[in-house]
Amino acid sequence: MELRCQFQSYAWGKCSNDSIVATLMKPSNPDAILDEKTPYAELWMGTHPNGPSFLKDENKPLDEYITQNKESLGNAVLQKFGPQLPFLFKVLSISKALSIQLHPNKKQAERLHQSQPNVYKDSNHKPEMAIALTPFEALCGFRPIAEIKTYLQAIPELSAIVGEDIILELTPVSETSLNLSLKKCFQSLMSCEESIVAHQLKILIDRISILDQFTRQTLNASLLERLYADYPGDVGCFGIYFFNYITLQPGEAMYLEPNEPHAYLSGDCIECMACSDNVVRAGLTPKLKDIKTLLEMLNYKCESGSAKRFQPSREDECTEIFRPPVPDFAVTRITVPPGRASYTLIPRTVGSILIIVNGKAEITSSPPKILNRGSVLFIPAKERINIKVLCGCHPMLMFQAFVNV
Repeated sequence: MELRCQFQSYAWGKCSNDSIVATLMKPSNPDAILDEKTPYAELWMGTHPNGPSFLKDENKPLDEYITQNKESLGNAVLQKFGPQLPFLFKVLSISKALSIQLHPNKKQAERLHQSQPNVYKDSNHKPEMAIALTPFEALCGFRPIAEIKTYLQAIPELSAIVGEDIILELTPVSETSLNLSLKKCFQSLMSCEESIVAHQLKILIDRISILDQFTRQTLNASLLERLYADYPGDVGCFGIYFFNYITLQPGEAMYLEPNEPHAYLSGDCIECMACSDNVVRAGLTPKLKDIKTLLEMLNYKCESGSAKRFQPSREDECTEIFRPPVPDFAVTRITVPPGRASYTLIPRTVGSILIIVNGKAEITSSPPKILNRGSVLFIPAKERINIKVLCGCHPMLMFQAFVNV
C-alpha cells in the first residue's frame, strides 16, 4: 500500500533545490508545489500525530488502517506493543546545526511528561539511528578525556569559563571519578552566565581568524566559525571541544542511545526512532533550553569518535541490516546493483515501511504498481514483494524500517 507522507519545515532544513526531502516527498504528494524559500527539513513516515501518513489510494490514515487490520503488524508486534506502529521513520535534509540535545529513557520520559506536559508532550523514550545519504556531519558523545583536557588547556577563552581549578581535576584515577570530574567541568560551562559566554566566544572568534592554518585545524576553527555564524554567542559553539566531531559517509550509521549528547550539523540522512518527539535541548538553538534537565540526565561516558559508528550485518547480497539494541525498530539498506533485473525483498514477520531513494521499479501486485524515487510503501507482515527493476543502469537504493522483534 503506497503512502502519502508529510514533511516538516524547520529553519535548519535545506531549501527545495538542495533538499533530498523535497525531491522525495513530491511523488507521494503530487499536488504539492515546492517553494524555493521553504526549508524542507524532514519527511515523516509513520503514525505520529504531528505528521501522520495516509494510504494514498484510499486517503485513510495509516494508524486507522492498522487499527482495523491488526494482523498487518504481525503477532510479535501485537504482543510487545499492541496495535500500534512503535517507530517513526524519517528522511532529514540539514543545512545548519540542530540543537545540542539528548533524548530521555522511558522512565525519564514518563516523569518529564507528567511534570512538564507542554514541553515533553508524550511519555515515550526516543532512541534513534541515523544512516547517511550524503556526507553527514554530527557531534556525538563525549570525547576521550585526554582530548577534552587538551582543548581546555589550549583555549584560554574556554578555560576562563570552566575554571582552571576544575580543569585540574580532569585527571581521574577511576571511571567513577572520571565521570564526576567531567560532569563538574561541563556543568561549569553550561551554567555560566550568557553574557560571559558570548564575550569569551567573541574573543576566541577574533583570535582564531588570524592564526596560522595548522593551529586553526588543531582548534577546529572552520567548524567553530560556521556554528558561530548561525548561533552567535551560543554556549553550544563550545560543544565541539567536548563532543566527538564525526563525518559519516553514505551508508554509514550511528545509533544514539538514551541520554547521549548529540547534534546533527549538516547533510542528508535516513533516520528511525521510537515513536516520540521528546527532546531535551541545551545549545545551538533558538528553542527552549532545559539545561538543568540535560545536565541531570547526560551520559558522561567518554569514547573515541570511531566508536560512535554503528555497524550493520549482511542478510543477503543486496540487503544489510542495522539492528540496534532496542525492540522499537530496525532498518535495512537495500542496494540492487546495476544490471540486475529483479529482487525479492526478504519477507518479514512484522509490518514495515519501505522508501525508494534511487531507482524505478514495478512491484508484483494486482494491478502491478510502478514505484519511483520517493515512493513509500506500508508492507503488511509476511507479505512477499518482488521488485522488477525498470532502470538498471544505476544502483537502486531502498530503506526499510520495521519493529525489531
